[in-house]
Amino acid sequence: MLDTWFYNVDWDSIWVATEETLYMTAISVVFTFILGIILGIILFLTGKGNLWENRVINQIIASIVNIFRSIPFIILIILLLPFTVLIMGTMLGANAALPALIIGAAPFYARMVEIALREIDKGVIEAAKSMGATNWQIIFKVLIPESLPALISGITVTGIALVGYTAMAGVIGAGGLGNLAYLQGFQSYNTQIMVYSTVFILIIVFIIQFVGDKITRLIDKR
Repeated sequence: MLDTWFYNVDWDSIWVATEETLYMTAISVVFTFILGIILGIILFLTGKGNLWENRVINQIIASIVNIFRSIPFIILIILLLPFTVLIMGTMLGANAALPALIIGAAPFYARMVEIALREIDKGVIEAAKSMGATNWQIIFKVLIPESLPALISGITVTGIALVGYTAMAGVIGAGGLGNLAYLQGFQSYNTQIMVYSTVFILIIVFIIQFVGDKITRLIDKR
C-alpha cells in the first residue's frame, strides 16, 4: 500500500535511517546527561561562595565549556575527525558521530545544569549543612533532587538539539535521516525522500518534547 501511495520512497532505507537517528540520539543523550551534570555541578560548587570554591578550577572548566559551546557543530565534527578515528576506528557511520554529538552537547547542557543549581534556595543548602550533611550528601540529597525538574527540562531541550545535530552529522556520512535526506533526497533530486525524512525527524522531536514535559510535570512538586 505504501509503495502505491509513495512510489518514489524507499521505505526500508527510511526505517534504517530512523533507527540510526534514534540510536545516535539515545546514546548521546545518556552520555550528555551524565557528563553535563558532572560539569555543571563542578561549575556550581567551585563558584564563589559555594562548597568547593576554587577560582582556578572554575575558570578552567568554564573556559572549556564556553569554547566547545561556541563552536558551530558542523565545524566541531570536522575538527574532531582525527579524535573520532582514533577512538572509533572510522569517521563514517552512526557510532562515529557519537563523540562529536556528546562533546558538542555536554557543555551546552552543563550550563543549563549550573543555572538550575543556582536557582536553588541557599537556605535549603545551609539547613542541610547545619544538620551535619556532608558535601556528597548535599549534592545527592539536596542539589540534584531540588533541581531535578529543571534538569529534566534541560535535557529535553538538549535532546531536541541533538536530533538536529544528528541531521548535520549525516551530511558528512554519519548515517541517519540527515544522511538519507542529503544523499537520496537532495543529491538525487528526490523531493519525497527529503520531505519524509523531515517528517520523521519532526515526529522524533515531538515525542522527545512530550515525554520530557510529562516527566517534568510528574516530578515537579512545586
